[in-house]
Amino acid sequence: MNTATRTAPAAGVPAAPPLPDDVETLLRRLRLPHIRALAPEVVATAKTQRWEPVEVLRALFEAESAGRERSALATRRAAAGFPTGKTFAAWKPEVSSIPAPTQQALRTLEWIGRRENLVVCGPSGTGKTFLLEALGQQAVEQSLRVAWFTLEDLGALLRRHRADDTVAKAIARVLRADLVVIDDIGLLPVAADAAECLYRLIDAAYEKRSVAVSSNLHPAAFDELMPKTLATATVDRLLHHAHVCQTSGDSIRLSQALTGQGVNPLS
Repeated sequence: MNTATRTAPAAGVPAAPPLPDDVETLLRRLRLPHIRALAPEVVATAKTQRWEPVEVLRALFEAESAGRERSALATRRAAAGFPTGKTFAAWKPEVSSIPAPTQQALRTLEWIGRRENLVVCGPSGTGKTFLLEALGQQAVEQSLRVAWFTLEDLGALLRRHRADDTVAKAIARVLRADLVVIDDIGLLPVAADAAECLYRLIDAAYEKRSVAVSSNLHPAAFDELMPKTLATATVDRLLHHAHVCQTSGDSIRLSQALTGQGVNPLS
């Protein structure tokens, strides 16, 4: 019998009376909000259906556990800072130019456990950001922590913490995440502070955390975006333990736009 079955009120059962004040206070003190919310209904239903005491306990603790899991997932999602909320529910593997076996291997997330990196590079509109966000969403659903950045975000991070010399501490906080995503490298020239923070982050994450990068350029061409010495050091650490996936083909967004799939039809 699942929790939903146990906690559903029986037909004809009147509205559940509130908990006694002392029980309500105790549940607040013990920080059991989900039990507190569901307990009146469970108690009323248990009386009507003559549940065994262990069934009452099971229903309440399952509700608390499920509620905490939902809250933790929402917290990890908010902390990640995903750009759009896209998941694999909307992903079309047959549209991607990345081989299907590679997609499946990435979706296992085993590479994150091995602290390996991921580089997805190719033309604009070929699903790079979508894939990284879907992987990140899957990671938070599996209780992993994710941090999402653009190069502009990294530049702002460095500027905020340079004044009081706390850049290293700020990067250490970023690396509490199991996966750090840096999106859309190569679209715009890289500012000096963003290039420096990119290097410092990848250097600090090297063999300790997984970094996933999307770029219009292969990392071998990063010296077109930033000073050669800095680019070489960054790419050396990024690619040493990395899976490199190159996308190709026409822009999926443009194709959808040309076929009217990008908007709802006007009535």
